[in-house]
Amino acid sequence: MNTILNRKPRRRLLSGLVYASIIAMAAMPELLMAQTADATLRGHGPANAIVTARQLSTGAVRRTRTDKNGSYALVGLPPGTYQVDAGPGTGRTVTLSVASVGTLDLGATAPAVSAAAAPSNAKALGGVTVSATTLPDVTTSEVGNIVSLRDIDALPAASRNFLEFADIVPGMVFTRSANGDTSLRAGAQASSNINVYIDGVGQKNYVLPGGVTGQNNSQGNPFPQLAIGEYKVITSNYKAEYDQISSAAVTAETKSGTNEFHGDVFGSFTNTRMRAMTPAEEASHDKTQSHEKDYGFDFGGPIVKDMAHFYVAYEGKEFDSPTTVVPGATGYTGYLPAGVQSQLGPASLPFRENDWFGKIDFEPTDHDRFEVSGKYRDETAISGLGGVDTTTAGLNTLNTDKRFDIRWDHSAYSWFNRLQMTYEDAFYTPTPIVLGDGDAYTLTGAQLHTTIVQTGNSPLAQQNKGQKGPAIQDDLTFNDLEWNGDHVIKMGFKYKAVKLTAQDAGDSNALYNYAVTSAGTEAIPYQVQFGSPTPGMNPVATSSDKQFGVYVQDDWAVDDHLTLNIGVRWDYEKTPSYLNYVTPADVVAAFGMQDPNAPAGQTYAQTLALGGVNVNDYISTGHNRHAQTNEWQPRFGFSYDINGDQKHVVFGGIGRSYDRDLYESLQVEQTKQSLSQPTLLFNTPDVPCTVGVNNCYAWNPAYLNIATLQGLVAGSNAGKEVDLVTDNLKAPYSDQLSVGMRNQVGDWNTSATLAYIASHNGLVYTLGNRYPDGSFWQNGDQPWNNGIPGFGNLIIGNNGLETRTTQFLLSADKPYTKESHWGATIAYTYSHTRQNNDNNDPTDQYAFDYESIGDYPFTSSGVAKHRLVMTGTMDGPWGFVLGAKLTLSTPIPDLNLACFGATPTNVDSGGIAGSGCRSVAIVPPGNGRFLIGGKIFGYRDLDFQATKNFKIYGNLNAYVRFDLINAFNWNNYIDYLETWGSNGVMSSRPVIYNPTGDITGYPRTVKLTMGVSF
Repeated sequence: MNTILNRKPRRRLLSGLVYASIIAMAAMPELLMAQTADATLRGHGPANAIVTARQLSTGAVRRTRTDKNGSYALVGLPPGTYQVDAGPGTGRTVTLSVASVGTLDLGATAPAVSAAAAPSNAKALGGVTVSATTLPDVTTSEVGNIVSLRDIDALPAASRNFLEFADIVPGMVFTRSANGDTSLRAGAQASSNINVYIDGVGQKNYVLPGGVTGQNNSQGNPFPQLAIGEYKVITSNYKAEYDQISSAAVTAETKSGTNEFHGDVFGSFTNTRMRAMTPAEEASHDKTQSHEKDYGFDFGGPIVKDMAHFYVAYEGKEFDSPTTVVPGATGYTGYLPAGVQSQLGPASLPFRENDWFGKIDFEPTDHDRFEVSGKYRDETAISGLGGVDTTTAGLNTLNTDKRFDIRWDHSAYSWFNRLQMTYEDAFYTPTPIVLGDGDAYTLTGAQLHTTIVQTGNSPLAQQNKGQKGPAIQDDLTFNDLEWNGDHVIKMGFKYKAVKLTAQDAGDSNALYNYAVTSAGTEAIPYQVQFGSPTPGMNPVATSSDKQFGVYVQDDWAVDDHLTLNIGVRWDYEKTPSYLNYVTPADVVAAFGMQDPNAPAGQTYAQTLALGGVNVNDYISTGHNRHAQTNEWQPRFGFSYDINGDQKHVVFGGIGRSYDRDLYESLQVEQTKQSLSQPTLLFNTPDVPCTVGVNNCYAWNPAYLNIATLQGLVAGSNAGKEVDLVTDNLKAPYSDQLSVGMRNQVGDWNTSATLAYIASHNGLVYTLGNRYPDGSFWQNGDQPWNNGIPGFGNLIIGNNGLETRTTQFLLSADKPYTKESHWGATIAYTYSHTRQNNDNNDPTDQYAFDYESIGDYPFTSSGVAKHRLVMTGTMDGPWGFVLGAKLTLSTPIPDLNLACFGATPTNVDSGGIAGSGCRSVAIVPPGNGRFLIGGKIFGYRDLDFQATKNFKIYGNLNAYVRFDLINAFNWNNYIDYLETWGSNGVMSSRPVIYNPTGDITGYPRTVKLTMGVSF
């Protein structure tokens, strides 16, 4: 064909055009590319031959041509099983995995796979059993692994969240909290720093923590598990096509309809009688009623054989999960009011979810493929209780996530292009169950803000946060370029216009704080926080966010041994509500007013300056803030196949990756002004203040009425917190470095990797107040009562949160094959982590224990030092499929501020705060052993599953499945009992697990599932 670039001069010309376009794209701020889950097939065959790949399940065909040396590359292939040939006698049947590069030589006398003995599988396609070779991706420089459909189907599962299986990859941790919320985390970074790509589209949450939309404080699933084919987890050193991420990437491919009709229907169930008691239930001798139900179906097939197909999936969930209300500090329960004490102990969390997905694909020619897909998810739940929060502090939560995608793939012999348009609409809206007054019971002194129990909600409990808007992206791949080897060059762009919304509070709740000491609970509150709307201002912040960027990636096969992955990307984001924000004139004026606590003539701005705070760094005129334009992210990876047979491969890489600041953190400047949450103080014996100074009042029972409180501050700014963000805000990012080696030992694929990730520029809020002499500490106390004249406290936001993670990652994988009847995985992670904030929750961006984030010492993060995950599946007799999973990890450190009576120094120095307290990360003693050795583990879990398959008639099959979760009923505690010490001496054992507190995961639980398929 005369359109084929089969001559070297043409290739050189095309190479020149490509590199010229790269330079041109680098100058265009509107370009960005989203990661694809498709596979690439590379190798050698006869020179100048047409290579054809036909997907057996759908009939889809892709073609390219080998060069004069026989090299070829097929890109943009949906994962699946293909018949591949380069002419008579060269045919091979292979299976390609998600987001992978497979190597296949097609010479008439060539082996099926380039010297490596890859596993073969028998797959039922179109009613015919086909033996296919699975091509491993061993020459990648990325650190990670595949989670196969076999893993998803055959391993024990406590939930229907497909991300639950990600922890079979070293470095990953999937957790289920005591209240049923789930999250996925890698290393010391928060779940917010992860991104999940489904069919090449990032599911990033720009407003809330959780990493992806819908996963903030949710017991639900991000996507119907039935609809997931397989996915890849990359913990570091990903290529330049991955955006909006600084931690791990998960890229998943959804199922599609095939040339045969296929469907599944299932239902699973467990209830109170099918689970053991939690520790709190055992302590109270009362078992809380609970149940969990999962149900759903999928159905797909041809619209026109070999041309058009459809697929639809639905999954529903109904939970009523047990949780526990436990005091946040020990030794004070008996001093609480009797009515509060009665609310401690077991509680339950009802939840319901509907999750839909549908897809239609159409291939009118061998060169064109169209896909239209949509997702709809809605959840209703009672959340926000458990831990220190009682049932009356719960929330009614609505969570919705809607997405629509349409894409067009066009393939030619030498290039491949994908044009994709998407629309998203995701919102999270919790509201308090009980409106009105709520109470919080706290300690006093340096731990004044440590909550023992909370029985109601502050105005911050009412929220409305979400994102919606369209995006368009296009990526172009050239797969037929030569220059000192073979190149596959990708480039692309994306423009996204998404409206971000955040309502941070409501005006229907007030939270009163009561001091608790060994003498009991004070009869009157020492503090109250309530919602106070500003007339004429909208309490909902919005921003028309624009996201731009560019990426270029060259996968360069220098020879049969060396492969280089060289890429660079550039990101740009414009958030108008931050950039165009104007600090209110009355706030600016207040900084120039007399500091009421300072000598005459000293303004509050001068007080701050004495304390090292330049208020001009935070005042915005609407013109002095600028979006960052320096987010260049070079990424380099290599792999070296020692013998050229894919059996022993050394790999590594280095790169930088930028993430995003969450909008809920940026918008506080606006919402604190439009609907402020003023804090008023009351003079009490245990927490005294000077009446008439710094919003201190003499107590009046009328103040138990919210309207009365709002009347106190009407027409004034008294008690209103002022939040200001630095004018030079930078995006968080991570630098990543890794080196490792993969080996094939018999049927096992092994990998050993040393990885280092350092994250920087996390946004953090600290207390801006200062005493008149500029100090932050006096008599061991912080200047909480020395706020802005006429206002309340000053909270300032700066870049500064950092984490450092060094991990040694070991994995061994024996892929399942029909011939061997079994498969297994082993994943071990050693972690040495550090962070500069004393909080186990890495999503918490407030740090009030020291003067600035720079004064915080680096301590260990809330990550287990040792973690081992082992799985196995096997085909048993009589139609049984068996699976098992063992998870072991050492205890997670307790990160907190330890106060043990040390003399206040009034200076943050050497990791010790001016209060005499210090940030610590203390590992509690282990709570159990496994088989041999001492009690060294903090988490132990052994799960089993057994599935009995039945053939009913023809292709109609049924099954019954039993999952036994936490078979030995090990209690995996997450609450700590802290006894820091006294008289300046820390206890020899300051932290232990709370034996009657919450647990993570499940108590021993039996789950029954039944289903049919055809």
